[in-house]
Amino acid sequence: MSNVDSGPKNDSDSEKKTEAARDTPSGEIDVPKTELFDAKAILWTFGKCLTTLLPVYLAGYYRMSTSLVVFGMMVYAGWKHTREAKEARLKSAIQLVNDEQEYISSKSFRSRRDLPSWVNFPDVEKVEWLNKVIQQAWPFIGQYLEKLLTETIAPSIRGSSTHLQTLSFTKVDFGGKPMKVVGVKAHTENDKGQILLDVYISYVGDVEINVEVKRYFCKAGVKGIQLHGMMRVILEPLIGDVPIVGAVTMFFIQRPKLTINWTGLTNLLDIPGLNVMSDTMIMDAIASFLVLPNRLTVPLVADLQVAQLRCPLPRGVVRIHLVEADGLASKDGVMAGMSDPYATLRVGPQTFKSRHLDNTLNPKWGEIYEVIVHEVPGQELEVEVFDKDPDHDDFLGRTKLDLGIVKKSKIVDEWFTLKDTPTGRVHLRLEWLMLEAGTERLEEVLKRNESVVSKTAKPPSAAILAVYLDKAEALPMKKGNKDPNPIVQISVQDVTRDSRICWNTVNPQWEDAFTFFIRDPSKQDINVQVKDNDRVQVLGSLSIPVSRLLSCQDLNMDEWFNLENSGPESRIHINTVLRVLWLDEAAATASLLSSDPFSKSSASRPQKTTPHSSFASEGMLRIHLVEGQNLVAKDNLMGGMVKGKSDPYVKIQVGGETFKSHVIKENLNPTWNEMYEVVLTQLPGQELTLEVFDRDMDMKDDFMGRLKMNLSDIISSEYINEWFTLSDVKRGRVHLALEWLPTETQPEKLQQVLQYQSKSVYLNKSVPTAALLFVYLERAHELPLKKSGKEPKVGAELILRGTSHKTTVSDRTSSPQWDEAFHFLVRDPLNENLVVKLSHNWDFSLGSVVIPIKELLSEPDLMLDQWLDLDGASPQSQILLRAQLKILCPKETESSEDHKEPKASSIRRKQEEELVQKSIIEEVPPSPVSRTSSVSVPEEEDVPEVPEVPEVSSSDDLRPLHTSPDPSFGAEGVLRLHLLEAEDLVAKDNMMGGMVKGKSDPYVKIHIGDKIFKSHVIKENLNPTWNEMYEVVLPSRSTSDVLVEVFDKDVDKDDFLGRVKISLQEIIGSQLTDEWFSLNDVKRGRVHMILEWLPAVARHDRLQKALGLQSEHSYLNKSVPSAALFFVLLERAHDLPLKKSGKEPKPAAELVLGDITHKTKVCERSMSPEWSEAFHFLVHNPTDEILIIKLSSAFEQPLGSVVLPIRELLSKPDLLMDQWLSVDGAGPDSQILLRAQLKILDSSLDTSVLRRKKAVVEEERPAVEQHKEKAPVTVEHSQAAVSKESEKKTLPTKGVSQLAASTLPRPMSLPQEPQKQTDAQDIDDHHTPSLPKTQPATEDLSKVPDSTTNEGGYMEPIKTFGSAHEEQKPEEQSHKSVSPSAPAEESKVSSSTELRPQKTSHDPSFGNKGVLRIHLLEAQDLVAKDNLMGGMVKGKSDPYVKIHIGDTTFKSHVIKENLNPTWNEMYEMLLTPDNNLDVKFEVYDKDFESDDFLGRFKLKLGHIISSKYNDEWFTLNDIKHGRVHLVLEWLPTSTQRDRLDQVMQMQSSQTYQNKSVPSAALLFIYLERAHDLPLKKSGKEPKAAAELILGGTTYKTKVCDRSSSPHWNEAFDFLVHDPKKDILVIKLSSAWDQPMGSLVLPIRELLSKPDLLLDQWFGLDGALPKSQILLKAQLKILDSKMAALVAMGSGPVLSNKQTATTGQIQISLSFQKKLTVVIHACRGLVTSSKDSLDTYVSLILLPDKSKATKRKTTVKKKNLNPEFNERFEFDMSVEDARRRELSVCVKNASSSFMNRDKDVIGQVQIDLGHVDLVSGVTEWFDLKEEQN
Repeated sequence: MSNVDSGPKNDSDSEKKTEAARDTPSGEIDVPKTELFDAKAILWTFGKCLTTLLPVYLAGYYRMSTSLVVFGMMVYAGWKHTREAKEARLKSAIQLVNDEQEYISSKSFRSRRDLPSWVNFPDVEKVEWLNKVIQQAWPFIGQYLEKLLTETIAPSIRGSSTHLQTLSFTKVDFGGKPMKVVGVKAHTENDKGQILLDVYISYVGDVEINVEVKRYFCKAGVKGIQLHGMMRVILEPLIGDVPIVGAVTMFFIQRPKLTINWTGLTNLLDIPGLNVMSDTMIMDAIASFLVLPNRLTVPLVADLQVAQLRCPLPRGVVRIHLVEADGLASKDGVMAGMSDPYATLRVGPQTFKSRHLDNTLNPKWGEIYEVIVHEVPGQELEVEVFDKDPDHDDFLGRTKLDLGIVKKSKIVDEWFTLKDTPTGRVHLRLEWLMLEAGTERLEEVLKRNESVVSKTAKPPSAAILAVYLDKAEALPMKKGNKDPNPIVQISVQDVTRDSRICWNTVNPQWEDAFTFFIRDPSKQDINVQVKDNDRVQVLGSLSIPVSRLLSCQDLNMDEWFNLENSGPESRIHINTVLRVLWLDEAAATASLLSSDPFSKSSASRPQKTTPHSSFASEGMLRIHLVEGQNLVAKDNLMGGMVKGKSDPYVKIQVGGETFKSHVIKENLNPTWNEMYEVVLTQLPGQELTLEVFDRDMDMKDDFMGRLKMNLSDIISSEYINEWFTLSDVKRGRVHLALEWLPTETQPEKLQQVLQYQSKSVYLNKSVPTAALLFVYLERAHELPLKKSGKEPKVGAELILRGTSHKTTVSDRTSSPQWDEAFHFLVRDPLNENLVVKLSHNWDFSLGSVVIPIKELLSEPDLMLDQWLDLDGASPQSQILLRAQLKILCPKETESSEDHKEPKASSIRRKQEEELVQKSIIEEVPPSPVSRTSSVSVPEEEDVPEVPEVPEVSSSDDLRPLHTSPDPSFGAEGVLRLHLLEAEDLVAKDNMMGGMVKGKSDPYVKIHIGDKIFKSHVIKENLNPTWNEMYEVVLPSRSTSDVLVEVFDKDVDKDDFLGRVKISLQEIIGSQLTDEWFSLNDVKRGRVHMILEWLPAVARHDRLQKALGLQSEHSYLNKSVPSAALFFVLLERAHDLPLKKSGKEPKPAAELVLGDITHKTKVCERSMSPEWSEAFHFLVHNPTDEILIIKLSSAFEQPLGSVVLPIRELLSKPDLLMDQWLSVDGAGPDSQILLRAQLKILDSSLDTSVLRRKKAVVEEERPAVEQHKEKAPVTVEHSQAAVSKESEKKTLPTKGVSQLAASTLPRPMSLPQEPQKQTDAQDIDDHHTPSLPKTQPATEDLSKVPDSTTNEGGYMEPIKTFGSAHEEQKPEEQSHKSVSPSAPAEESKVSSSTELRPQKTSHDPSFGNKGVLRIHLLEAQDLVAKDNLMGGMVKGKSDPYVKIHIGDTTFKSHVIKENLNPTWNEMYEMLLTPDNNLDVKFEVYDKDFESDDFLGRFKLKLGHIISSKYNDEWFTLNDIKHGRVHLVLEWLPTSTQRDRLDQVMQMQSSQTYQNKSVPSAALLFIYLERAHDLPLKKSGKEPKAAAELILGGTTYKTKVCDRSSSPHWNEAFDFLVHDPKKDILVIKLSSAWDQPMGSLVLPIRELLSKPDLLLDQWFGLDGALPKSQILLKAQLKILDSKMAALVAMGSGPVLSNKQTATTGQIQISLSFQKKLTVVIHACRGLVTSSKDSLDTYVSLILLPDKSKATKRKTTVKKKNLNPEFNERFEFDMSVEDARRRELSVCVKNASSSFMNRDKDVIGQVQIDLGHVDLVSGVTEWFDLKEEQN
């Protein structure tokens, strides 16, 4: 076994030897000689002098000029100097190449400690990003540390000593210099449950901390700290929940270098208690506090065993045998030549010192030490040898060894050369003792230890004991009845450890841990003593035999122990862990054998490979880059004034691979259709990064957006086919198909894959891979020797098609071992071969093997694992490898059904919104989605079907696919309370001072939790009947009571009539309670109520029963029993649009269902807010009601909405929907995540009981009251009664008296006066539906149903036709029901009095309007009005335009100082064609006082209509000169759906300065009438009015007179920009104050209708079930000629834009904390002067009224191409910068006042909102003579 660390040679010796080696031949000793006389040297010197003087002599002889001689000598001297310099460079280069390593180490980097660790060690990574993070966070870290010092550490110090009770920190400042991380090393060989990092830190801080102890008038402090060292960071335990890491543990393995600059330390050390210390002791204490075994543990989750993390079980124990030393240096004088050596051994804070041996250089110690190893790798054994002297011990050398080597080798028995000394070595035997959690080997360990001989006093240990001291309870008080300061002393054998002190408590919590060595567990005890901090008073004691642990499971005992000599309830919690120390000698022997090269050849060869468990676990990610859309234009023209296009390409980075697409020229909607493949592991944390760039020829490519996705999201989704929005830019999205391809070992799948492969075509000509081939090359055997007879250095090269991989080159051996794995992409396994070539150093061939891939198809699991013979080698030469083929199965090959499953996130939402209408339900096919290539989605008829995949976010954060509701979500139920009647109430309204008893006007108040219900008042009645119902949603575990109070209504103060309290839990337990309740606190009176607890169940089959209850019950308070509970959990939203200001919104949501509204909290500014709020709604009819969620910014600016029909849940499992839903009216990627669950209310009420109760109630009531109160109920519910009655067959009729007698039961509960027959007849007048006259006159009543049931659910007699009551009053006729013989459809849309029209009435003027579109382009040659010096000097004008059409006026923006302005604005107006209507245009010059007139002209609308499209220059009238360029277009309307796409294309291609967007269509609305609107809260009919809203346009109808069926007959029209997204909302209200319902109509529904027309009745949301509105809606597409021209690449041309530029200016724009503008240079400036210009640049950020941002450069004299290179910074946020416009003017500084018009050479305005400020840009911008 080779030495672990032989140590370097002495530096000085090695340098001397190196120098000697350079001067002398190899193997000889150079002896210097001194020669006194050398004749050759003298002659050579004389010859050189003669040759030098000869040219001088000849020049004088031939009378040559002296200057010529001097010139010649200068040429010679220069040549010689150049020659010598060249030779010196060559020598230096040769020397550097020959001995580069020595040169670097000895010359350049003499001190390696001066270099960062990442330079010395390649596995240490540089983390500059982390330093930047720390630098940003350092002020906040300082704030936290300051708070820690003042609030936590200072009180602890004050409590630790009476001398320090007045200590305080007067100043805490951690300075501005942050700690730096020099490098980070991540360990991969550690346990899987933890992450191990070595962080190399360097801190040179300007810390200033001042401390004052007022009691001793002492001030001290720290001014500067330096800390350098390697800190280990352990992240454990790893958990499966956020934050993934349970705790962070930090410590230094080796003592760091710590330097503290103290101020006033001498004052501090004068304090009693500190005067025994020195500054060195303080430094040692602080440093050791940071070193193992001390750890700083920060728990990140609750309920964590912090003590076991702070002091975990050691990794192991190393037994150190200090055997001997040899050849030590002599230090005791020259004559004696001896030393008195001893050794110190150190592992972290554990230090041992051997005995010293006198007068020897070869000491034999024979001592044994045991050290606890906490961390490997990292902890080192340091051995230092000294010579013992009376005064100062002399150093004899040191050596170090990483204990990780001992752990791997088990036993290390070596001689180690001592460093830093000329001679000497030490012999150590190191044994790694593992920790065993069982006693099976304990006896063997004890026997082994008996044979170990040691000259130390301590024998070897058999086990290690870890004691975790947790806490104690109920300790006794100190003397004087004071709280103690408990400390624990734990002793084992002769070793005692003290815990920390817990101050002033009888329930201390220490959380400390201690470790002890145990020689024999059966003979030793653990002694525990709890003492006060003075260590005198004992608070309790305990003794635990270690032998108790031997019988515990895993040798672990975690218990509470009662303390002796303590309080009666005093106890302490201790966890003790015993581990047996086991030396695995067999493994050590095996490792020694394995290191012997000769043993390998003799050992038997393995027959199979042994790859790592991760072999062949990779998968493939296939990326299909389809297309882009709406990308940012970067190639702008004329300095950004005219938007151009871009030349986009894409870079994709994933798994260390980078793919780059080809460039699409001049296209903002490019189609790439390229495919890339990359093989990846499934390790977490990997990302796919996509970046889009604009290709530029002359400068850096422009950034156009990026996208980041976690690979784990793609793997979990398997297949994603989505549009992803690009981040860090204003707009743009990319269409990707991402597929994670699982691998299969089924050969039958190959044919499907190859078939799919043949159908796929991509523009980058890539072919999809069919399979992955994994190859594990383990070893070779008996390879041939080289020709020289030496063993080869073998390397293997694996080749498949064009891919090649190479192994490492092994050391010289004929049986090399590589253990390396590779993978290959296989396109056609039937025709491809794998070739493995072996060679010596890649030049001398040693053999090869060819494996056809198709042979693997016949192997089990497609795997080959065996020895293979080598071709071209010796007969016994073989190679051992494993080759496995795995088929890649795309989702498209699995089944056509899977691939054609419709996508829920798009199509289903469209269908849901189309089903909103209640009368006609049609499915409208959505517009087809464009797709390309093999990822294109097959279409069936009109509905595209795409694979259903989860939505994937383009942000860095991972979006959950489903909500995470609270367990209590959806656990509520409903308490339904039927208030029927009361009896025998107390009379309060007495007359004549109480002499005559009166009655009362009773009403009831019901309190349930914070809900209060109040009944109506029954006038003058002591036995009132209310017949009212109330519902309240409550949790089933609610402890609220139901409090019922009865009052007498009075004018002043209501009188109390009694109360009763009912337990809610009793109601829930009994489910149904039908009872008379006696009133308390009064003499008499009782109330009759039915209390029912309705549990909510997710069962669809219970819905019909719940709806049936609605039709059988009616109540005087007009309440309708709820059928279901609707629970909504609104968790979060994603990618909401920004506000109009460009800021992120403060999102809030409003949930509306019917007339119930809930609002969420308002979140902080974010585009992806989280609410996690739950709501519930009572639902009366799930088939008709709709939930609307309105998103807004702080309930002000709308952000979008979601419409969710409740009926959609009826088809879901468990009536539950939990998914992301798109937001209408927002961005394409805006979504919300919600959970919606419907639960049916399961009523156990017997309806016959309630009918009987109600029948009795009706019989007892006076006829007058019934006439007053029952009639409106019939009016309100006539619709339902009609529909129910229409289902019945023809019924027999009888006399009223007979029917009343047979149907109305006798009153059993209320003793009342007998009713007269006329009362029953009055009931008939108001409640009996009419029957056909064709019914038979007489028939047995037993054959007829019991009675006719009206909507309220109680029994009613059937009226006989032809009786005296057949003739009714007119108002009674108005409430008559429709005949049952009418069809069901007709009954839904017909009124109770007449047949309602099914369509709106015809209006010939409906939909006849058109649109006039005016495109104001530019003007030329306008009159100058702003003259100077009284008109002597002509100026310019500030023109703007006014356009008058009827009573509407449009006004353009003002162009400053320009006679040839360019506006480029567009205006639209809806007009009825009128040939005589004038369209007037007027041009003005903007002035401060009165605007000057610049000309006018007018056109007839008839002329514009007849020409349809007119692109013309119009001369201005009433002025000398000037003309205006207009495009006038009359847009006729069309009902052809195919015209829409062309119009929408023009929207995206045309931009205008006034930011108007061309309309795509006109929406005409005719609102005719409404039917059966709800009454107001006061019971009156409403004054109905309607408000129509589309986008930002609102119309209001007139307010009708009081009526529940108003007529408006009003028409409205809207300009529609996007019919596929816009929504029309109609809100009905009573005189604009009380809402009465609404209608939401998506415009896209009209696109599928004939003639784009809807004319029908619509149900209203938030109103009665039968409330409807009749309207006609027609969409008409605007047929634009300009749209056709733009589609062909033509269109209007701006003449002013074609003028030549006046030069160019180069500007750099960037943002780093501040907006930075750099003016570089100008070029090609144009001047009319013959002379050059004196130029400077002026710039300002607009808008800026105060001109605070105005800057200018210095003046450059006489230069048409000046260079400035000046930098300007503006202190503002990046959001503020993006809202500004940079105006840059190049001016002539030499222009005179008379030539002010020639001052500006050129200018450019740059919209910073279109500039990527974060990345920074540098561009040349064209200068214009006149700029907008």
